[in-house]
Amino acid sequence: MSTATLRSHSLFPIEWPRFTWLSLGGQSFRIEEFLDGKDYVIRAELPGVDPQKDIHLAVHNGALNIKVERADERGTEEGKLVHSEFHYGSLYRQIPLPSGAHRDKVTATYETGILEVRIAVGDSGSRTHEIQITVGNGKSTTVKKS
Repeated sequence: MSTATLRSHSLFPIEWPRFTWLSLGGQSFRIEEFLDGKDYVIRAELPGVDPQKDIHLAVHNGALNIKVERADERGTEEGKLVHSEFHYGSLYRQIPLPSGAHRDKVTATYETGILEVRIAVGDSGSRTHEIQITVGNGKSTTVKKS
């Protein structure tokens, strides 16, 4: 679990865990994220779903959106089901992508209950961008902006 330091007005910093697995307002699923060469890889545990009809993927506003619809098809007979902790219904995650992620170079595979999404990551470009400023007298000056 990654952590980020949250500084407050107290005398010491607090290590605050990144609760990406904590679903506020609904059920969720577990993921892992890592770099594999020039690919940013997101793997999600999604057993028991049909990837062709139950999983919907989209890249929007710099994030990968994963939506899963898991239907309850248990067909319970009288006295057969005693207890179930399976999750049914709509599951959703939005994972921010790193800078330099190419939204047009995304592949997804599903095997043995694991969805794997690979997104090509390249150079995010120079962080410096020169901007022309026109002064009131009509002369231009170049200013570096970071």
